[in-house]
Amino acid sequence: MTPLLTLERIESAMPDRTVVVEAMARPLGLSRAKVALFRRVHGLHTLRLDEDVPLVDMVVSAARDIVTGLAEPHRVRYVIHARAIHQVAPPAIDIARQVRDRLGLGHAEAFSLTQQNCATGLGALAVAAALLRGGDPRDRVLVVTGEKSFSPLVRLVPNTAIMGEAAAACLVAADGPGHPVLSHVSRTLGEFSDLVSLPAEELARFGKVYAPTLAEVIRRAADEASLSLSDIDLIIPHNVNLMAWRQTVAELDVPSERVFLDNVARYSHCFASDVFVNYTTLREEGRLTEGRHYVMASVGAGATFNAAVLTYRGPR
Repeated sequence: MTPLLTLERIESAMPDRTVVVEAMARPLGLSRAKVALFRRVHGLHTLRLDEDVPLVDMVVSAARDIVTGLAEPHRVRYVIHARAIHQVAPPAIDIARQVRDRLGLGHAEAFSLTQQNCATGLGALAVAAALLRGGDPRDRVLVVTGEKSFSPLVRLVPNTAIMGEAAAACLVAADGPGHPVLSHVSRTLGEFSDLVSLPAEELARFGKVYAPTLAEVIRRAADEASLSLSDIDLIIPHNVNLMAWRQTVAELDVPSERVFLDNVARYSHCFASDVFVNYTTLREEGRLTEGRHYVMASVGAGATFNAAVLTYRGPR
């Protein structure tokens, strides 16, 4: 199968400051029962937060090693900041351009994507593939993610997640030496577009279709890669919470150990960065195997479900 694109390198970064979930009770107005929900049911123990680390610094720290390792940095034609929060800075400040310039890539076109909310990180890979299609095979796209949970309004998804902070960077090629992406499947349930303010009955309906829809998208991604779920070593997920993934695992009918959930307790949900942070954790722990297949999967409010199948190729 001809890959849709290849991921040449993925890196991530996050603040050093670790905060326990109980410390979020007062700033977020959480009762003891709500804190218990997040810890005992959703599996959140700690997250990374640091108000003193600027957004641009965090994103640049994730991407710097990728850029400095390039033999031909001028071949990076686009820098895409994929984020979940629609406004991360005052209107006069363009975060994508600031990141581009700090990385010494002033020749590249820089822009942001937000439309798929927390699924935008994976969604940006499809945009990168389209930008590279038919161009010079030496060209590259740098996808970066990262945002700050600067307000209680974006730090808390009621009864679902407390948002942590992280950034990631992914160098994308049309046909490079990295991990081939064999498929990318996306589905949007537009009836839930105003998810954060839906009436209770609509939220309940979304809760019922969430796991079946995510499972369907993951199955379709495997099928479009000419694979079965038994061919997938691990699902590399977003970190929304343990309950949502337990329901999805039941829909998929796969062993729970084939979904990497360790980082839910460590970092919580980090907007659009989760799948890339989880990939780097697995790589650093030596849990990715040459030639085996993995599914990255994420969901964004609104509601978009994304899944992509990649084949792991180790360092060359």
